[in-house]
Amino acid sequence: MQISDLPYPDPGVPDARSGPRFLWWLGRGQLGGQAKSLCWGLLHFGGVAGLPYTVGLGIDAVVDRDGARLLWVGGLIALLGVAISVGDAMLHRTAVTNWITAAARVQQLLARKTAELGSALTRRVAAGEVVAVSTGDVEKIGWFVEAVSRFLAAALTLVIGCVVLLFYAPTIGVVVAIGMPVLALAVLPLLPRATRRADVQREKAGKATELASDTVAGLRVLRGIGGEELFLGRYREASQQVREAAVHSARMWALISAIQVLLPGALLVTVVWYGSALVLDGRLDVGELVAAFSAVATMLYPLRHFEEIAMAYSFSRPSAKRAARVLSLTRTGAPAEAGAEPETAAEPETATEPVVATEAVRAPASGGDLYDPETGLLVPAGRFTAVVCGDPDLAGRLAERLGGHPMDAAAGPSVLLGGVALDELALGTARTLVLVQDKDPVLLSGTLRELFDVPASGAVAPSAALAAAQCADVLDALLQSAPDGVDDPMDARITERGRSLSGGQRQRLALARSLVTDPEVLVLDEPTSAVDSHTEARIAEGVSALRSGRTTVVLASSPLLLDRADRVVLIHEGKAAASGTHRELLHGDPRYRAVVTRETEEEQRTEEEQRLPRLESVLTEIEESA
Repeated sequence: MQISDLPYPDPGVPDARSGPRFLWWLGRGQLGGQAKSLCWGLLHFGGVAGLPYTVGLGIDAVVDRDGARLLWVGGLIALLGVAISVGDAMLHRTAVTNWITAAARVQQLLARKTAELGSALTRRVAAGEVVAVSTGDVEKIGWFVEAVSRFLAAALTLVIGCVVLLFYAPTIGVVVAIGMPVLALAVLPLLPRATRRADVQREKAGKATELASDTVAGLRVLRGIGGEELFLGRYREASQQVREAAVHSARMWALISAIQVLLPGALLVTVVWYGSALVLDGRLDVGELVAAFSAVATMLYPLRHFEEIAMAYSFSRPSAKRAARVLSLTRTGAPAEAGAEPETAAEPETATEPVVATEAVRAPASGGDLYDPETGLLVPAGRFTAVVCGDPDLAGRLAERLGGHPMDAAAGPSVLLGGVALDELALGTARTLVLVQDKDPVLLSGTLRELFDVPASGAVAPSAALAAAQCADVLDALLQSAPDGVDDPMDARITERGRSLSGGQRQRLALARSLVTDPEVLVLDEPTSAVDSHTEARIAEGVSALRSGRTTVVLASSPLLLDRADRVVLIHEGKAAASGTHRELLHGDPRYRAVVTRETEEEQRTEEEQRLPRLESVLTEIEESA
């Protein structure tokens, strides 16, 4: 895989059982790139390691006054220089390619998982952690994948260098062959402690990022209640904890670096001292001593990559652990098994390339009823049905079920549309049939025209959807904030998550976007909770008129919306308990009246007690007149 070939046609199914397993899976997916990098690394490090021996041969040629041999050594040195230069350039090229392609693979996997989970992702993983995984963690994972090939090339070079030195100068080569493994393994006892400290630092940094993300997201609310300084103080405290953890971790890495400077220095001193004694005894030539000293000095360069791979692994392991945690999430809440195909689930409303399900089931005929076997809820085709739930969480779970993607494994049998289970439909088909808009929809940055560039039937124009959602004031606000020269509100830009708009304005734009898609079944969870009652009444009328003849389900408890519905269903204790019009249920079902009017049991009892004397009085008058 080359950088120009990105993105991957298929990033694969990751082994997300743990961080190390995920790193191993990434490495196995890049064997070709790692092999190329290893070969170029061997050329580069081999050239570096071969220079001392050629220098030693040159010194011997000078001592022996052999001009021809000296010329031959000069040509060999030039050849090694070319090998070092070419090997270094290509090693860097292939290693960076491994880094970028690994990072791109992880980002594609995260993007696919985000599309698969949709709104369920932020219910299980904090937004700050998602940001940390998709930015800093991706780079650290790529760093480890990139460092592996350099480390392997350096390790092989050290082994080959020690073996060659044993044959070239056995008397001094034994010292080097014993000393090099000691240098390479000396820091191993310190690595677990350094890794733990790095883990603590990463954990604290993730919490600080999460706190910062939450603070920024709720800044408007914090300003309203005067809580800015409180949260800023918490962030200062969290950032100081990150600083202290980073210093604590850096001390350990500084100790490791110091050891890797001290011990090689001691080995060099030992080689010079012992080699000089051998030269004085006549057991070693001057050229051999210079070659041995230079070989040890140059082998310290590849030895540095042992420290790099240790640092890369210690920093990437917690990052891989966080990435694996996100990638192991499923719609049903159970961790994904390694090697299992990713389950099909709903994508965000703005997705343009639906994933195809593994098993194609014929779509139901148009005009079928929507039925939930778990709650007993029946939504007649072509009708505007309102659903009342006393528990907002229950309403959210029901909306997810009606969309064919429940949030928990114990959600019960699949919802049926026209007698066909939604879970068995291809995802692309399911998305054209049923669309769910949750109570907290997200607006992506871009122009208003881009906001409405979503998969749609084409039967509903954006202007009609905007009118039905009562977005006239939103269009005026976008035009006022638009730069000069923008006359069409469709070309006005929306800021990230629509932060420049009020909650009600964002909610109405999201509703208009859902109306434009014109699915066969539209499920809206509290679509007007952030608007005033006057606007809510007009929205109810507009949606009812625009969706005439189409199946619409609204989960709400607002009387203005309920009164516009063709049919209202009360969900009590997880089951459909009553149905009828809003006025019928309001007068005939105390449970419904308690949810809609927020009456307590005592208030209902008092009202019944007051109504009973009036009824008795009316009966008495009737009897007297008779």
